[in-house]
Amino acid sequence: MKGEVKKPAVLDWSAFLGLGIKESVSDFHCVEGWSVLECRWQGVPFVSLSEHIKPNREAKFVGFNCHDGYTTSLPLDVALDDDVILACKLNEKWLDSDLGGPVRLIVPKKYAYKSAMWIKIIEFIKTDRLGYWESRGYSNTANPWRNDRWARITEEHKA
Repeated sequence: MKGEVKKPAVLDWSAFLGLGIKESVSDFHCVEGWSVLECRWQGVPFVSLSEHIKPNREAKFVGFNCHDGYTTSLPLDVALDDDVILACKLNEKWLDSDLGGPVRLIVPKKYAYKSAMWIKIIEFIKTDRLGYWESRGYSNTANPWRNDRWARITEEHKA
């Protein structure tokens, strides 16, 4: 973890797990219209990670960079919701690489493209950065309850 934080950190596997594993049961919504109900994710709550690295007041967003080059971001207040988790297990089984293992983000109140797989770097940032899908026209807010799939076309998206 890096960026606008008081305690930048690189966590090995035991230090990551040492932040405390919790279970979070939630539905998983794909922008293509399907959902998987009542997924039982186990992992480190994002709020625990945040407490460990102590974001500065200037940190308003969190960027996620993945091993495959994928990126996305969230407002910090969304990432700190009590159901956002850095999952390492699904239904009590360790995540394999097909499901984003060893660690993937789960953001239940957003479409799945905000739930980044194969997380490599988490960066606390002052201003938002559009991620892979968001820079290609997907909604940056990604609210499945509002069917919020597409961004408004702006000069930013035309570039």
